[in-house]
Amino acid sequence: MTILLLIVGLILFVALVVVHEFGHFVTARRGGVEVEEFGIGFPPRAWKKRVKSKKGDYDFTLNWLPLGGFVKLKGEHDADTEPGSFGAAKLGTKVKIMLAGVGMNLATAFVLLTLVALAGMPKLIDNQFTVVSDTKVLSQKLLIGFVEPDSPASKIGLQTQDELTHVNNVQVNNAQTFPEVTKKYAGQTVQLQYVHEGQAKSAQVQLRNTKEVEDSKNTNDPKGYLGISPAEYTLQRSTWSAPIVAGGLIKQFTQLTLSGLGNAVANLFRGETAKASEQVSGPLGIFFILKQGSTMGYQFILLIIAIISLTLAIMNVLPIPALDGGRLFVTLVYRGFRIPLKEKTEDMIHGTGFAALMILFVLITVVDVKRFF
Repeated sequence: MTILLLIVGLILFVALVVVHEFGHFVTARRGGVEVEEFGIGFPPRAWKKRVKSKKGDYDFTLNWLPLGGFVKLKGEHDADTEPGSFGAAKLGTKVKIMLAGVGMNLATAFVLLTLVALAGMPKLIDNQFTVVSDTKVLSQKLLIGFVEPDSPASKIGLQTQDELTHVNNVQVNNAQTFPEVTKKYAGQTVQLQYVHEGQAKSAQVQLRNTKEVEDSKNTNDPKGYLGISPAEYTLQRSTWSAPIVAGGLIKQFTQLTLSGLGNAVANLFRGETAKASEQVSGPLGIFFILKQGSTMGYQFILLIIAIISLTLAIMNVLPIPALDGGRLFVTLVYRGFRIPLKEKTEDMIHGTGFAALMILFVLITVVDVKRFF
């Protein structure tokens, strides 16, 4: 089941980029711009079919690198003037085409978040938006967020994402009561019940004594009785308010994303690259998040996919060269100053931006490798 959820999650992740490109595809054809190719994956090409259509024929292709998709328009430079080309289209049409992918990702995030709210919304952050009068807690688990090396927990093989259920037959399902229970049995050997990768397990473990824990509180290495950082995993369901919850979460996660990006950029300019790298992650990091989350059920997977879709929308609306927002920004700036945007200039701006993004992609991947391996 875990592997199946992981595979489905990865397929959905790739589908988000295809959905984004489909927005460009549909809007371009409605605006009279010819589409030369709609590709799933990136070249080299594996398969091609010529599609006949009243709005213009195009190649539908499947490519070997399953990292998303692309749409190739006729005359993609702003300086192109041939009829049916992107360059010859009116400014309003160009704006719609460039923002269509953002709109599709926003719509996808809204639909997914609505469905998750109806099925059971995982609570990921403090003060997570919900309509209190229409919120029902479906389940609450106590998961292990971190295992301290050489702690009682590590000695019996507890791992992150394991679910703690009982200590000496006392149920523990939230982060508030857990410290109270372990403190009660300080220094004693207790029977610990937990769930590891879907299997119920039990082990005896001797907790640290009160003096050892108290003496460590004023040090740089504070210790707990068991030696873990507990994390609650709560599922809460909404009914009539599910669309409202989806809209509220889009606003909340957008603010958090922009704040995180701002902090990452600020830390980068201050030379604090370690702090900056902590706030970003690439495809490899997303893979590990999906892998870890696959044990939490389909709601968590769908929520992460929705957040990724929202993040794609946010990143593509920012004025970053080579991305949709960057292309739109450059086009509007040159139009605003009534300066012709030459093909060579456009290629230089977005080519440089693309190269910078690729370098950033490599650096983030290196950070992810160090973080997860």
